[in-house]
Parts: sequence; structure tokens; C-alpha cells
Amino acid sequence: MTRRRSQSAGGGRGDAVPASDSHDRLRERVKELTCLYEVTLAFVEHRADLSGCFRRIVSILPGAWRFPDEAYAALGIDGVEERTPGFPAAAANALSSDIVVAGRKRGEVRVAYGRAGADEGLFLPEERSLLDAVARQVAVFVERAEAEERRAAAEAQLRHADRLATIGQLAAGVAHELNEPLGNILGFAQLALRGERLPEEARADLDKIVRASLHGREVIRKLLAFAHQGPASRQRLSLNALVEEVVFLMEAGCEQPGIRFVQRLAPDLPEIEADPVQVRQVLVNLVVNAMHAASAGGGVITVSTERGPEEVALGVEDTGCGMPEEVARHAFDPFFTTKEVGRGTGLGLSVVQGIVAGHGGAIEVRSEPGRGSRFTVRLPMVARAPRDEAACIQTP
Repeated sequence: MTRRRSQSAGGGRGDAVPASDSHDRLRERVKELTCLYEVTLAFVEHRADLSGCFRRIVSILPGAWRFPDEAYAALGIDGVEERTPGFPAAAANALSSDIVVAGRKRGEVRVAYGRAGADEGLFLPEERSLLDAVARQVAVFVERAEAEERRAAAEAQLRHADRLATIGQLAAGVAHELNEPLGNILGFAQLALRGERLPEEARADLDKIVRASLHGREVIRKLLAFAHQGPASRQRLSLNALVEEVVFLMEAGCEQPGIRFVQRLAPDLPEIEADPVQVRQVLVNLVVNAMHAASAGGGVITVSTERGPEEVALGVEDTGCGMPEEVARHAFDPFFTTKEVGRGTGLGLSVVQGIVAGHGGAIEVRSEPGRGSRFTVRLPMVARAPRDEAACIQTP
């Protein structure tokens, strides 16, 4: 009876598994499960830092392999790779698994041994399964992180668009309320200046009133343009011809010494459907900003055009002081300005953004402190429906 129980429990002498092998397999299985658990923790701890997450994963992987002291790991995605120190440049003994995100290979995860000579017996079948599981986890993590980024960007654009709409309504109301009394002030001041027996002191005061009224009228005009209250009249337009006209006038009227204008115009640039007055305003605002950004010793302002598949690009680049990222991020916000008091209203780039959006185009800014800024406006060759203003802005 005792012998039969022993044979039944063990399945016979030929099926018996040595205790040491069972222990080794159990130990390897525990290492694999521990590795997957620690990889999951790395995702949680480094949710907003992909690079830090990948560094943590490559530090975890060697410990799950049969010879951890000789194992190295590497994880690369979209051309960026993290490796454990000493990873062999040309490892013959290596396992790799593709990282596939949304059906497209984005990178791979690898584990290699530093010992020379190929030996397929170095890797266990379970280690291949483990590496595939880690690659799938990385793919899911990357996909979720990118989805969260897109959602956050979409929410920020919606908030920005809502804020712009509210400010636009307020700006339009204020502009209309101020326009009439300001016009009366300007008209009566100009009428009073026609008096023949006007004392010089009073004439000087009236001149100041006229100048202040004209400045106020310009602010109101910008407010109305920002709120899209001005009429638009689109027609076929040669962007190159407009650039040549504006640059000629700005160069002739530039009072700041040392500024040099350069034009780089595409010879095969097609015409676009746009409002010439509004596009001219876009270019003038961008060139004026570039002139203000130029250093006291002067600089180079480059105006360029370029042809794309379905759109044309207008670029205005300067070699001025540039902007840090936090300033460039708010460059198109209404009433945001870094200029001294009295030198700007903070509406110029907001008006530019509104005009570009109204033409179905996009605008982007790239800037670096001390190296200047570049504004690029992209306008469709054929008229399009207006874009959302927040969606048409791109910053570095």
C-alpha cells in the first residue's frame, strides 16, 4: 500500500523532477513576476517622465535574467534610447522584442550578455516571454501617456478659445462705447486748433489732446480687429509682391540704425485668396515686432516666403534678444507685452493671430534668448473656413 501511494503521488520514477530543478524554476518564476511588478511600479512613479521611466526599466530587467551579473538591458523608442552602463555595442548573445504602439513599431527592448560567442542556451523560453510582456507594457504605457498629452492639449486649447471669445466680446463692447466720445474729443480739439487768436500754451495743450486721441483711436482700431469687427474682402493676392512693398516701406521709414532687411522669396510662389489689407497688417506687425526686438547695435530682419503642398508660408525672423519659453508661450495672449509702458498695447500679435485664424491658417513662433525669434505664418492657397484661434497657434 505504501509503495502504491508513492508511485501515484510521484507519477513514477521516470517522471520525477529533481528538487533542485524545481527550486531553480520557482526562483526564476519569482524573478519574472517581481520584474513585471517593478516595471508596473516604474510606470506609476514616472507617469509624467518617459525618459526617467525607461531608465528605471533598463535597471530592473537584468535582475530577472538567469545570469543577472552579466546581463545588460536597453530600451529605445522614437530614436531615443536608455541603456544600462556597459551595454555591449555588438552583442551576439541578445534577445529583443519590438515595441508596437497603435500598430506601428516605435522601438524595441533588448537584453544581452557581455560574454563572447553565441550560445542559444543562455536564454530560457520564459525569458523570451518576459521580454515580450515588458515590450507590451511599455507600448501600453506610451500610448496612454500620449493620449493624456493630447487630451490635456485639447482641454488647454478649449480653455484658451473660450477665454479669447470672452475677451473679444468685452473688447468689442468697450471699443464701441469709447469710439464715439473719443471721436468727439478729437474733432473738437482739431476744430479749436483752427482758431487764429489761440494762445501758444493752449495750442500746445490741444496738440497733446489730438495726439492722445489719435493714439486712443489706434487702440480702438486694434480692439475691433482683435474682436473681428472689421470687414474682410478676399481676393487673389501675390504674397511676394506684398512682401516687397511692405519691406520697402518699412526699410525706408526705419529710424533705428544698424538694422538690415533681407528678402528670401520663393520664385514659384502661387497666389492666395486673402484680404490684402489684413495680410499687410500681419506682415507689418511682425516686422515692427522684429525691429523692436533688435538690439541697440542693430541686426538682421529676414522676411521669407515658401511654397508648400497646399499652402504658402510667410516667415519673419530677427537676430534680436529672443524670448524664453515661458514668454513665447504667452506671445499671442491679448494685452500681454514685455515692452515698456507706453510702447505697446499687447494687442499686435493677438490681432495677427485673429487674422491668420480667420483665413484658415496657422502661426508658430520659435525663439531662443539671445539668438532671436522666428514667426511663421501658413496661409492656404484656396480659401478655407476659419480655424479655431487656439488651434492655429504653435509654440516650441
